[in-house]
Amino acid sequence: MLFLEAPVGVGFSYTNNSKDLHELGDRVTAEDSYAFLIGWFKRFPSFRSHDFYLAGESYAGHYVPQLADLIYERNNGANKDSFINLKGFMIGNAVINEETDSNGIFEYAWSHAIISDKLYNSIVKECDSKNVDKQAEANCAIHVRDFLEAYSEIDIYSIYTPICINSNKGITSPKLLNVAPRLFTKHDLWHWLPSGYDPCTEDYAVRFFNREDVQRALHANVTQLSYSYSPCSGVIGKWKDSPDTVLPIIRRLLQAGLRIWVYSGDTDGRVPITSTRYSIKKMGLKIKEEWRAWFHKGQVAGWVEVYEGGLTLTTVRGAGHQVPVLAPHQSLSLFSHFLSANTLPASRF
Repeated sequence: MLFLEAPVGVGFSYTNNSKDLHELGDRVTAEDSYAFLIGWFKRFPSFRSHDFYLAGESYAGHYVPQLADLIYERNNGANKDSFINLKGFMIGNAVINEETDSNGIFEYAWSHAIISDKLYNSIVKECDSKNVDKQAEANCAIHVRDFLEAYSEIDIYSIYTPICINSNKGITSPKLLNVAPRLFTKHDLWHWLPSGYDPCTEDYAVRFFNREDVQRALHANVTQLSYSYSPCSGVIGKWKDSPDTVLPIIRRLLQAGLRIWVYSGDTDGRVPITSTRYSIKKMGLKIKEEWRAWFHKGQVAGWVEVYEGGLTLTTVRGAGHQVPVLAPHQSLSLFSHFLSANTLPASRF
């Protein structure tokens, strides 16, 4: 299993040319990741014939399908030294379609009692992306700010877990949120909603990865970066390209025969299951196996629906945005069934 930090500027990844940090976007990330894989397989050729899968969560809803698409494209006409035996991918709580991602966020917040009927109805009425009325646009900005305010005291990534409270310092400073729908990014408050699990996992990670002995053991930061490790360092500024949707890519790769699973922790308010369900519905796929519960150790682990052509949509019950953090055992079961192409358990025992 390989863990890849991408693009450059993320974690301990770096570039020898600082100008690269101003050229980043989806396309560059896919190209760099592909170059890494080709280099890795050249260094470890014994793995070339192995089945290869990609996985990621959140904005990897862009990264993973785009990289898979690039691999599939480059495999056509590739020689044995550059062929990657790609079989499929899985993405979790994934950003895949701008319009449905945004609409699903609002509906999820309303259905989970985070925002009022009045605010939800106002958002539906005046935040339609097709609405060109200037007054409605101004009103929408106010409604979105109220929406963000409603989330400001809880963790949007895991709505039922506590936020980190330090006994000495009180509430830990809110953490920067990563990727946001375009409708939200104009509001400063979006960038200062609380996030993190344990609920203080992120604080522990910052201290841990800034230890010299840890960096030495990981062979990381060998270039002695001028800044400390941070979940959001601010080194990456502008993002050059990000398509509104990757649904056409997913559809194309399904037709190419790849196995694709989309999973969703159902307590995530950032890319909620409502968004994902709307996105998948937009693809117009025929249902092969109707929505049902799946089980792990006698308990309902989530729900699943299988579509013709190789797509599976599944939820993980009680998990937030980063599913393995809150549901490690269910996640391992999900991962194992994906790799083996086995149906998720349909009964308790």
